[in-house]
Amino acid sequence: MPEPDVTEIAPDLYRISVFVPEINLQFNHFVRIRWISFSHTESDECGSLPEWLQAAPSATPVCSQIGALVNRDFVSTVREARGMADGETLETGKYRFRFLRTAQLPHGWDAGVLYEETEQTLLCSDLFHQNGPCEPITESDVVERARNSLREYEAGVLADYVPYSPRTDQAMQRLAELNPRTLAIMHGSTYVGDGERALHELNGVLRDIFGEA
Repeated sequence: MPEPDVTEIAPDLYRISVFVPEINLQFNHFVRIRWISFSHTESDECGSLPEWLQAAPSATPVCSQIGALVNRDFVSTVREARGMADGETLETGKYRFRFLRTAQLPHGWDAGVLYEETEQTLLCSDLFHQNGPCEPITESDVVERARNSLREYEAGVLADYVPYSPRTDQAMQRLAELNPRTLAIMHGSTYVGDGERALHELNGVLRDIFGEA
């Protein structure tokens, strides 16, 4: 099993990263063990949720209302999940997380993201997906990396990574309006910089690759 790499990407927010060379991909998790959140129900997002909840007996799972409802047999197996409504906030003492429902973005009916308002950190899930072993934090362009990774996937079994529709554009515009200064990305480097611009540029990439011809 590869050794995890732990990096503090913002005050008190830790990135736990494992690189799996067999599939040329990093898996990044951003955790505080009072709450365990995930964007959507997928093996790499929350497959080990029961084990985490057993290891952290005071932790509560957090997901979208849709996730808590339609995936109840999984997300609430150990402990009742907190299903969050669009715009609802979760306060952890020092930090305040706002939930934004993003159904089908990056994928999954239950999809959503958390935005930490105090430090302006957007937990991006699979947005800005970057293949390969990437540095923990970068101020360089991550959009081209994401474009290249999605193009690679289009050539194989992992094609059609993100469904693109007018609602996708609306959701991406809404995320950009948050103007985050840190993009906590699940696969690849965390980006620190102009998050608004990066999200607008990624929206263009998604439209180019997955939108209608």
